[in-house]
Amino acid sequence: MEPMLPEEAVRDLEESTATLLAEASALAARVNPVLSASVGTLVRSMNCYYSNLIEGHDTHPRDIDRALANDFSSEPRQRELQLEAVAHIHVQQLIDEGKDPTEVWPATATYARWLHETFCARLPPEMLWVENRDTGERLRVVPGELRKRDVRVGRHEPPPHGALPHYLARFDEAYDTPALSRLRRIQAVGAVHHRFLWIHPFLDGNGRVARLMSHALLKRLGVGTSLWSVARGLAREETRYKQLLQGADAPRQGDRDGRGALTQRGLITFSEFFLERAIDQVRFMNDLLEPQALIRRIELHVEEEVRTRRLPRGSFMVLREAALAGEVERGKIPALTGYEERAARNITSALVDRGMLVAASSRAPLRLGFTVDVTERWFPRLYPVDVGARR
Repeated sequence: MEPMLPEEAVRDLEESTATLLAEASALAARVNPVLSASVGTLVRSMNCYYSNLIEGHDTHPRDIDRALANDFSSEPRQRELQLEAVAHIHVQQLIDEGKDPTEVWPATATYARWLHETFCARLPPEMLWVENRDTGERLRVVPGELRKRDVRVGRHEPPPHGALPHYLARFDEAYDTPALSRLRRIQAVGAVHHRFLWIHPFLDGNGRVARLMSHALLKRLGVGTSLWSVARGLAREETRYKQLLQGADAPRQGDRDGRGALTQRGLITFSEFFLERAIDQVRFMNDLLEPQALIRRIELHVEEEVRTRRLPRGSFMVLREAALAGEVERGKIPALTGYEERAARNITSALVDRGMLVAASSRAPLRLGFTVDVTERWFPRLYPVDVGARR
């Protein structure tokens, strides 16, 4: 599976790396840390939605919200997809909060097995089976266990199962090394993503593990945060994503195509695409989180809700404070709204009931909450435009 890294001094890769570093840092600095945590909860659900979509599992954002509230469908297949979504969000939250194995580098076989085991252990038993398309045999997926069968993935034949330890050892050697600078590691995130999928170490779940690994890797490299997700960018260009993955599977194309068995040119092209999708998503979230634009969208939404008497007057000032300061103390709400304490409590109750404000306890400060209805108004285009129309 050589080469393991894109060539050095590739101008487009160097420029994309510098752009990603600068723009991701600017986004992280723009958002209040408390608001960042709230947005991170929303982005995890979004990341789950798009990762599911790449796998062909179309789980509606409302169903994900219900599952997070422990409200599961009575329809078996829908319930399975909801449980799958909760499992994905659980693993990403561990990564975002630094509760993953921080002593292990994400681009390693050990970390991949942790991801697979942690995710699959939370799936319903019915989802831990795959079918051999050639024989019709049903095979059980064991969380964290390397496959014990040879497989075919489209036109690609991953390494024989008996050779997996050898290939994974080379994977670790190539990517978990102090010899790589931070910039080279960022340039190599796409290569890590492809080579892991090329090895295909598990019977099932490799794509999801690869995307979670990429998320963890970008976070450890100080580029990724809970504010954006590359999965959205990959899903929005799913056809090209899969075409370029397949292109990087190709054998070396002549003497000018590197020195390994596989195409260097294909690996560079995929690595460039991966960084471009990351930059695109940083810019997308940067636009959505621009303070004045976000507050204006909240204001327009709240004005409509007040006119139709679904929210009391004074609601916007409370939400504005939460957006700008990250949270709002309950005792400040009378001053913010100009109402007496009882009327101010009614505003608070209405916003909490609508899920627009959330808190860790009944006395804790309030911060913005993002239900699906709110997300559609405050964060337009976060999901495909036809998602809302489907339910």
